[in-house]
Amino acid sequence: MQARRLLLDPAVHEEFIRLKNLVEEKDKKVKELQDNIAAVNFTPQSKMGKILMAKCRTLQEENEEIGNQASEGKIHDLAMKLSLQKYQNAELRSQFEGLQKRLGGLTNDVDRSHETLFMLQEKLEEKNQEIQRLKAELQQESCMENGSTEAAANGKDNGEMIPAEDAN
Repeated sequence: MQARRLLLDPAVHEEFIRLKNLVEEKDKKVKELQDNIAAVNFTPQSKMGKILMAKCRTLQEENEEIGNQASEGKIHDLAMKLSLQKYQNAELRSQFEGLQKRLGGLTNDVDRSHETLFMLQEKLEEKNQEIQRLKAELQQESCMENGSTEAAANGKDNGEMIPAEDAN
């Protein structure tokens, strides 16, 4: 009962908690120092050393296996990307070849069009020359008619008659 009354006293209770925490800290410190002593005394030939070495080997093997799996996964991903790139490359190549063939056909069409255009230009020039020649002939005939009409008109004034055959 008296211990209970003492714990109810706030000052005593606080001192009790402080001392309890101090004991816990000291216990941790003792455990840490004991672990340090055990580590200093560690040898691969001791029972604990052998267990730790075996565990280290097991962990190292597991790490290597996981590394290999990760590497294989990356290789698999890269192989998938490579096959996709090859497929896209083949598709682009076939499209390019198709376009190249079409371009060759268009080039041939353009060449034929140029040849046709050139021939039509030559024919147009020939026709223009023919039109110019016919105009010149028509103008000459027109001048000749005008000249004979004027001569006929002049002959009437002079009292001479020009036969109709000569007028043409």
